[in-house]
Parts: sequence; C-alpha cells; structure tokens
Amino acid sequence: MVTIVNKPSSLIHEICIEKVDKWSLFKFSESLQLRMEELLEKKKADQLTSEEVGELDAIGELDRIFTHINAMIAAQHGN
Repeated sequence: MVTIVNKPSSLIHEICIEKVDKWSLFKFSESLQLRMEELLEKKKADQLTSEEVGELDAIGELDRIFTHINAMIAAQHGN
C-alpha cells in the first residue's frame, strides 16, 4: 500500500517508464494507480479524510505533470 504523502516528490519511487508504441512514457506504478482510483471512489462518496485529501492532491499534481511531459514527448515525435 502507498503511504500518505503531502507532496508529489515523495512518490518518486512509484514512477515507472513504460513503452507505449514507439514512446517511453511516464506512468504510475500499479499500486499508486490503484490507490488513486480508491481515493477517487472515496471522494465521489464524500468519504475522504483530511489526510486522504492531501494524498489525492499530491497524486493529482503528479498526474498532471506526467500528462504534460508525456504530451511533450508525443509532440516531439510528431504525434
């Protein structure tokens, strides 16, 4: 299980690089992906604790960073 975090840099050990088609893209580890989905479900049910709100915020920020970097990689390769 992923531990509670307050900043994205504390999740560095949960970063993977995965080959997708011809690109190597940044992805979450399976455990972090599952944790994010769990937290999103709890958010939908309005059941997040204050610690979980901070954890979800950190994961969300890292997700936005990865999305941006991966989009830059795809654009650089003419996609």
